[in-house]
Amino acid sequence: MTDAGTSLNNRTRWIELATSDPEKAQEFYSQLFGWRMDVSEDPQYGAYAMAMLGERPTAGIGGKQDPNMPDAWSLYIGTDDIDGLAAKITDAGGTVVAPPFDVGDQGRMAVFQDPSGAIISGWQGVGGAGFLEDAPNTFGWAELNARGVQDVLSFYEKVFGWTTRTSDYNPPEPPYNEFQLNGESILGAVEMSPMVPEQAPNYWQIYFAVDDVDATFASALRLGATTLVGPQDFPGGRFAILMDPQGASFALLKVVPGTDQ
Repeated sequence: MTDAGTSLNNRTRWIELATSDPEKAQEFYSQLFGWRMDVSEDPQYGAYAMAMLGERPTAGIGGKQDPNMPDAWSLYIGTDDIDGLAAKITDAGGTVVAPPFDVGDQGRMAVFQDPSGAIISGWQGVGGAGFLEDAPNTFGWAELNARGVQDVLSFYEKVFGWTTRTSDYNPPEPPYNEFQLNGESILGAVEMSPMVPEQAPNYWQIYFAVDDVDATFASALRLGATTLVGPQDFPGGRFAILMDPQGASFALLKVVPGTDQ
């Protein structure tokens, strides 16, 4: 898991669910992952909930800013210069959807769109308990699903200084791309499945690490989730993808030790 003192610049700093029904979503994920919800009483945060596992934060759940947007999990990449990051986004061909702004006394954020249309956010935060990941029932991986994904890899390389490792795991399936930072695979990117409807936007899929994909998948269904991709093996382990009761997709992941992501 990531230590609280580890630099999170140019890597995942936070994940967050924007949902049409925060209270029901908080209940669903609390029951599924054993999270404790610390709901802010400060009106400026709109009853935003910090999902806690032990004493460490692992995700946020809040209402949607735009009711016309779909319920969705979002990925935040850490930076120590959110304004400079916004400039890099534009210079590399992306779009600044929401320019950098303060989030109370917690830090500053911005929302971006890559050249393929996928949304990704930036976060420049202050001190405090570190983001918990790569432990059971926490963030485990995120994966860009995009049409023409090979054309957008260079955008992320320019903006975040990532390199890309491409592997043909399972021909004739499209190759899998791993974004790496200092030789460590931190995120993935894959060609959008042709089964996805054309009107569906390109997006980042959030995966949660679990001890048992099949058991957690069954629990999610009992709690009201629906199946998008049933549990199945991949070269590095096992995964499944679901839709929560409010309509946001999320995935489960179990990586076999000693294998690549």
